[in-house]
Amino acid sequence: MADHSGVLEDVRRGMVPAHIYNDKELFELEKERLFSRSWLFVAHESEIPEAGDYVVRRVLEDSFIISRDEKGQVRALFNMCLHRGMQVCRAEMGNASHFRCPYHGWSYRNDGRIVGLPFHKEAYGGEEGFKKKGQTLLPAPSLAMYNGLIFISMDPDAEPLEDYLGDFKFYLDYYTKQSADGIELRGPQRWRVKANWKIGAENFAGDMYHTPQTHTSVVEIGLFREPKAEKRKDGTTYWAGNGGGTTYKLPEGTLEDRLRYVGYPDEMITRMKQEWTQQQLDVVGKDGFMVSAASLFPNMSLVHNWPRVEEDSDEVLPFISLRVWQPISENETEVLSWFAVDKNASEEYKALSYKAYLMCFGSGGMFEQDDVENWVSLTNTAAGSMARRLLLNSRMGVLENGQNVVEPLTAEEYSGPGSTRVGYSEYNQREMLIRWAEHLERPIEAAAQVQVGSDHVHASPANGSEPVRPASATAGTVPAETTSQEA
Repeated sequence: MADHSGVLEDVRRGMVPAHIYNDKELFELEKERLFSRSWLFVAHESEIPEAGDYVVRRVLEDSFIISRDEKGQVRALFNMCLHRGMQVCRAEMGNASHFRCPYHGWSYRNDGRIVGLPFHKEAYGGEEGFKKKGQTLLPAPSLAMYNGLIFISMDPDAEPLEDYLGDFKFYLDYYTKQSADGIELRGPQRWRVKANWKIGAENFAGDMYHTPQTHTSVVEIGLFREPKAEKRKDGTTYWAGNGGGTTYKLPEGTLEDRLRYVGYPDEMITRMKQEWTQQQLDVVGKDGFMVSAASLFPNMSLVHNWPRVEEDSDEVLPFISLRVWQPISENETEVLSWFAVDKNASEEYKALSYKAYLMCFGSGGMFEQDDVENWVSLTNTAAGSMARRLLLNSRMGVLENGQNVVEPLTAEEYSGPGSTRVGYSEYNQREMLIRWAEHLERPIEAAAQVQVGSDHVHASPANGSEPVRPASATAGTVPAETTSQEA
C-alpha cells in the first residue's frame, strides 16, 4: 500500500487532497484503522422495547443482531452461525426467543447461547466432541449506551463511551433528552447515494456556508419563515469532545419565548426545563442559540429544524432526525435515517413533527435532494487524475499566518462547552478530518481468532504468530455468571 503520510499531513494543515473523497486505498485504511476502533451508533433502545425484540444492523460488512434478551439486557451478536458461518437471522427486525440457522439447524437463544445442535451425540460424540455448554454467538467486542443510543466498537479495549463522547454529551442531550423518558425512533429509512461517506459527515458537522447557495429554494418557497438563507451566518459553529455542529440565532425573549418561537408547546417546554442543566438552558434562554445539525465522529449525524408544516399557517413545528453514513465503498454510502421525537409528546405533535421531517430530510426531502446532487458530483470528480493534483482549501476562518478570522466566544458570551464561533468557518470540518488522519496513521494490532466448541479458550492472531488469550472472556463464550446454566 502506498505511503499516505503526505496526504495526512496536508489534511492536518487544512489543505485537503481532493482524491480522499474517492480513493480505494484510503477506504481500505478507513475500514482497517478507523471503523475497527471507533464507537459506532447501531440502534436505539426504543427500537427493541420488549424482551425478544431485535433489529439487524451492519458495521461495514459485519452483520449484528441487536437484541433484548429474556432478562431485558441489550445484546449485540455477530450474525454468523458457529458451525458453517451462515447468517442465523435474515429478517431486518422482529421478535424472537431463538434464532435458528437455516443451513444445518443450529439454534441460539436471543442472548446468543447455543441451545440446539442436531445430532449432537451422533455427529460429535456429544460434549466430548463439541462443548455445547457455554458456547454463544460472538458478541460485539464492546457495547455501551448513552440516553438510549446503542453503540458498539470493534475494539475490545475501546475507551469508555462517555469518555469518547466527551463534552459532545452536552449537545447530544438537546436531541435525545427532552423529557425523563427520552426519545423514541421511527425508521430507519434507507437509501444509497453514489457519494463518499465523509462528505455528509463533514457537512452536518458545521457547513453553514452552503445553505445560502444550496438551499435557497426552500426559503424562497416559504418552507421557513426566515427571509434569507444567509441568516445562518448569525448562528454559531461549535466543536466539543468528539463531535461538533451548528446553531441558529434566536430572536430576543425569554427561554420560554425562544422555545415557543421554534414551535415547542408549553408542556414540552416544561419537561425540557426539568431535564436540561442550567448551562443547557442558558445556551437557549440567555445566549439565544438553538442547536441545528451536528456530527459525532466518525459517521453519526443529527439535525434539528422547524419548518412550516401547514401551507395556510405561519406556525412552525420542530423535528429531530438521526442518521448514519454507512460506507459501502469509496464512492457509495448507505444512509440510514431515523425520525426521533420526545416519547412523552402528544400524538398530534408526533404526527406533525414526522411530517416536517419527511418534508426536509426524509429520503425524498427537499434538503436531502439539494445536498445529494452536490455530493455525488464531488465524489465523481474526485476519482480522476486531476483531483490528485489539487489541494482543496479547507482553511475558512484562519488567516495565512494562522490567526483566527473570528475568535471563539467567551464564557460570558456562550454557556456551553467546546470552542464556539459566530459566522461561517470550517473549524469543525477540519476537526473531523484531523481525527480521520490520526486514525489512518496508526496501525492496528491483528484481532485475535476465537476457536469455539472446545473446553479451553484458544485464540491466535490472524497473522499466525504465537497464540494469545482474548482480552475479554466474552469472546465466544457466555459471561462467567451464566456459564453454569444448562443450554
